Amino acid sequence: MRLPLNKKIAILLHEGLSGTQGKTGLSILRYSEAPIVAVIDRESVGKSVPKLTGIKRDVPIVASVAAALQYKPEVLVIGIAPKGGIVPDNYWPDIQDALKGGMSLVNGLHTPLANIPDLNALLKPGQLIWDVRKEPANLEVASGLARTLPCRRVLTVGTDMAIGKMSTSLELHWAAKLRGWRSKFLATGQTGLMLEGDGVALDAVRVDFAAGAVEQLVMRFGKHYDILQIEGQGSLLHPGSTGTLPLIRGSQPTHLILVHQAGQTHNRNNPHVSIPPLPEVIKMYEIVASAGGAFGKVPVAAIALNTRNLDESGAKDAIAQTITQTGLPCTDPVRFGGGLLLDAVMQR
Repeated sequence: MRLPLNKKIAILLHEGLSGTQGKTGLSILRYSEAPIVAVIDRESVGKSVPKLTGIKRDVPIVASVAAALQYKPEVLVIGIAPKGGIVPDNYWPDIQDALKGGMSLVNGLHTPLANIPDLNALLKPGQLIWDVRKEPANLEVASGLARTLPCRRVLTVGTDMAIGKMSTSLELHWAAKLRGWRSKFLATGQTGLMLEGDGVALDAVRVDFAAGAVEQLVMRFGKHYDILQIEGQGSLLHPGSTGTLPLIRGSQPTHLILVHQAGQTHNRNNPHVSIPPLPEVIKMYEIVASAGGAFGKVPVAAIALNTRNLDESGAKDAIAQTITQTGLPCTDPVRFGGGLLLDAVMQR
């Protein structure tokens, strides 16, 4: 499944437009082709989405699903990605109101909703609940098969969670398509799956089969495309992250793009964990990806710098400093496009 392009969508995003947990909703606002008719965020009622987020999509912000019904939404998307993926207590009334109002529901949280009897009882013909985070069927343990593919396999890796790995992969994908390359974006998280309609919700897969799920996905598409843009998850620097290593092993990448938030020096949720200097992070990822030579050399080809907290002048300064620090090409692909990162991949 994917977000239906012929249905009007409302995004449930309380405390998400200006907070740190709204990455799903913000990404849908930025990248989805679906008609979005309302954003529901009680903290930001009446404000401007472009002014709050920089996303050029002028959508009304309302306080509740009841207030959104005037725009005739047909699908409610839960737009937050909180720690642990649990539905916040204050979200349940809006979820129930949406189902009572005839809307279908797209749920990217870990809490499954489709099997809750009280919610199912509210569904009328034509309505459905799509729990995005589900483990694929018929999984096997990975065996490194992706190394046999002739295509480029570009994996985004990060210095932290929620810093722009999916956005970087999407920007690379569009840049490649504009140049005539046969490019495929491989979604590995709930938001990517909503946008692409295919992929694997990696954090819903049992750890023994996680690399195998990635390998299965990559092998399905690798012979038919010139370049695969593989959406990264988590970070090897995050003490609670388990997604990055299976992605590296399952995809057997030919190139890595390191994603970093400009100015960030510590793990966002674990301030006792520092982010080492970027040259050290680059070295770590290259060593892990190659497994000391077992899987061949895998370079970090470029840096994707998230400059969302800087003005344009500050962003350009931060990019220049990162180039000097690492000796690698660097840009903010959301702000300035993915062309420079694509050049770096194609030249190495």
